[in-house]
Amino acid sequence: MPLGLITGASKGFGRAVARELAAQGWDLVVDARDADQLASALAQSPNVTTIAGDVTDSLHRRSLAHAIGDRALDLLVNNASHLGPSPQPDLATYDLDELRRVYDTNVFAPLALTQLLLPALARGDRGTVVNVTSDASVEAYAGWGGYGSSKAALDQLSRILGEEHRELRVYAFDPGDMRTEMHQAAFPGEDISDRPEPETVVPGLLRLLGDRPSSGRIRAADLLTPVGAC
Repeated sequence: MPLGLITGASKGFGRAVARELAAQGWDLVVDARDADQLASALAQSPNVTTIAGDVTDSLHRRSLAHAIGDRALDLLVNNASHLGPSPQPDLATYDLDELRRVYDTNVFAPLALTQLLLPALARGDRGTVVNVTSDASVEAYAGWGGYGSSKAALDQLSRILGEEHRELRVYAFDPGDMRTEMHQAAFPGEDISDRPEPETVVPGLLRLLGDRPSSGRIRAADLLTPVGAC
């Protein structure tokens, strides 16, 4: 069975990916900060090891690596993210301690976990890192300076890791807008019911894993477009 590790798997896109891969027979190690929510989210999914904790905690990251052990890791999905304050503040008034928390979760933790797991990713022949990013990493949205700049940094880390580790595939994966708690927090008081459910984006990620193009930044919208469509 292929083996994957997914962070932030208790809800939203991480939960949707974990449920689908588990249904396809993957062995999974997953995490999230809320132990009860994580266990409930994947209670019906086979072959899933849940480890509650915060990805910014080095001891927790080591526990995730320990759960992989000496096996070959086929897939690492760095999905856990921190939005920052809601509503989103302008950079002129952004609290720098809060900005550090955004970067700790969105930039430093994914890199630190990837560093720990590089040997496991290199043991097989399909080692893949998926860093979940956002269009805010490439578009200058007012009020998104904290989250957007952290995801821009994650994009660049992904590109460079892909160059430095040609034996792997490293993707910055942009799922697009989704109907998630984080997206709602980004737009407090607004109706986001027109956004697609995270489950509708999972086929794009599955296509990415199947096709294995060169490392780089990938938009789910491009993968979900039917072949031959304009």
